[in-house]
Amino acid sequence: MWTALELLVLWLVAQAAVTDLALRKIPNILVVSGLALALVLHGLAGPPLAALMHWLTGLLAGFFLLLPLYLLRGMAAGDVKLIAMVGAFVGPQAVLHVALLTYLLGAPLALATLVWHGWRQGTGLAIARQLGRNLWRLVQPWLGRLVGLPLAPLPRETIASVGGMPYGVAIALATVAVVAWPHR
Repeated sequence: MWTALELLVLWLVAQAAVTDLALRKIPNILVVSGLALALVLHGLAGPPLAALMHWLTGLLAGFFLLLPLYLLRGMAAGDVKLIAMVGAFVGPQAVLHVALLTYLLGAPLALATLVWHGWRQGTGLAIARQLGRNLWRLVQPWLGRLVGLPLAPLPRETIASVGGMPYGVAIALATVAVVAWPHR
């Protein structure tokens, strides 16, 4: 049997995925409402302090697990806020699983999105070249560091985007997988 927390988080991530696909944006009202509802439902389910700690640790874990991708400009802020909301519902341990699945699902979905848009616009080769340049710019400092070169505090040049990926879809799929797994 599904709990109210599980049903609500599944409904919210489904809404986020649809909105992200349609508008390439996850509304703040969806995330804030989800955070408030998660806190209330946790509070009704158990001792207030334990509920608050579960809510808060899940929220923070979700936020910090996807923050690196946001800082590398590989994901939008709405996606980070969405997984923080998911963490507020499911807790720190489950949101770790959601984040790992999001990483695993997000990469192929991003590539499929790029290929699809490149094919539709007839710019597939140009997108592939720019993607290669972008990836090289991101990993070049790390590779240099691996061979012992010091990191120079140089400002990064702006990287031309090759397109956006609705990560809300990957987060929703990962959330469904993690929440539904015990109910198989």
